[in-house]
Amino acid sequence: MPGMPITDRQVRRYMEQRRLGATQAVAAAKAGFSERTARRLDGNPVLPSQRAGFRRKRTRADPFAGVWAEEIVPLLRAVPHLRGTTVLETLQRQHPGRFADGVLRSLQRRIAHWRATEGPEQELIFRQEHPPGEQALSDFTDASSLAVTIDGTPFPHLLYHFWLAFSGWQYVKAIQGGESFTALTEGLQEALWQLGGVPSTHRTDRLSAAYRNLRQDDDAAAGYRAFCDHYGLQPTRNNPGVSHENGSVEAAHGHLKTGLREALELRGGRDFADVAAYQAFLAEFVRTKNARRRAALQLELTTMRPLPRFRTTDFSLATVTVTRSGTISIRGVLYTVPSRLVGCRLKVHIYDDRLSCWLGTTQVQELPRRHRPRRGEKRVRVVDYRHLAGALIRKPQAFRRSVFRDELFPRPVFRRAWEVLDSRLEPRAACRVYVGLLHLAATHACEAALADHLEGVLARGELPSIEVARRVVAPPPAIVPGVVVPPPDPAVYDRLFGRTAVAGDAI
Repeated sequence: MPGMPITDRQVRRYMEQRRLGATQAVAAAKAGFSERTARRLDGNPVLPSQRAGFRRKRTRADPFAGVWAEEIVPLLRAVPHLRGTTVLETLQRQHPGRFADGVLRSLQRRIAHWRATEGPEQELIFRQEHPPGEQALSDFTDASSLAVTIDGTPFPHLLYHFWLAFSGWQYVKAIQGGESFTALTEGLQEALWQLGGVPSTHRTDRLSAAYRNLRQDDDAAAGYRAFCDHYGLQPTRNNPGVSHENGSVEAAHGHLKTGLREALELRGGRDFADVAAYQAFLAEFVRTKNARRRAALQLELTTMRPLPRFRTTDFSLATVTVTRSGTISIRGVLYTVPSRLVGCRLKVHIYDDRLSCWLGTTQVQELPRRHRPRRGEKRVRVVDYRHLAGALIRKPQAFRRSVFRDELFPRPVFRRAWEVLDSRLEPRAACRVYVGLLHLAATHACEAALADHLEGVLARGELPSIEVARRVVAPPPAIVPGVVVPPPDPAVYDRLFGRTAVAGDAI
């Protein structure tokens, strides 16, 4: 446009068009200036900002005149990390109607320029050398972005991530609970045994499972200290609020989850039959990653200490007494156990995904672990109908008002069967029939077959029957054949001794 100075951007566009073979007139038209200007640029191809005496002129009045040095700079000196949006909101409160939202970008540029020229010194990240076999790192990362489901149900979980700083060898495990001592030590111990060696140090952020356990005045410190002493690991942690000090594993989180999302897409689905299948998927994904680091890992292993002869405790411990209702309570969750254990005092080994119940030195039960509900959620109960069926068959009327009644429907078809029985039979008979069906499923391990049978019965509009169900799904009684073992004839031994004596005389 006549009378307007040309910009660096116009000159660069003109030069680019000329390099592509455009004529002077065409290139000038595309750049937005005259052919006369184009001829001058061809003779002296210098950007306007690079010419002597160039001074960028302000095209409009400074919107922050009178407040920049007086109000904005003192704010930035007092709180250096203030965002431009916060500063603008403060100005709008103090000067109503003066500052429109449209000046935000100008304010952000001014603040960025002030910080670069007059602002405080910033913290620097110092890249570190990692000698082989020196440092291992552990951290947890939220895996909700993976949108994994287990048998169609959303699976909220964390990923425990172990990483060697030198070689990049890693181990990953799905964690159903939080960042607990059990999750940390269980994942770390499995990683070390898969690795086949022990590095010198183990670094974490200030997660309570490690940081709290390093405090000398904390009774819970013994667990983590004993774990590290067993493997000869030196535990370290980063400073509070400085996540980049754990940067080798923090940076790897993003790559890990990006790779997992792509692997799930290539798999064609994010649903898994159970947690074990999902863990197998994670293990295979990490195995292919570790295969590319084999050479660096071999170098690390030569500098590591060997593993100890045996593993150490990687679980929390609780002592509970089985109530008269056949239940135990662990970490705010109620579990049923076999009725034969009523009154027994059990030692419970608490892992992230399971509970192992011990009576003395005998393991008497293993239960899938559920975790404490969040505030406002319904209390969690883990009820196994197999634990209650034996006692319930002797008191079938207790089923109707039992607090566990909703948990005594193993599959939806069982609930529908009860509703049909309750509507078509008198109350006592309905309880007897349903409890009998439940007992049949428990004693003959035929829950799936019984569910299929009930589906057919209900589809035909018939009434479920214990006798019919037993004939259909219960295995027939085993027929033990009669075996007759005749007693041995003592004369056989007499003949054997006689032959031995003759042989001895011959020698």
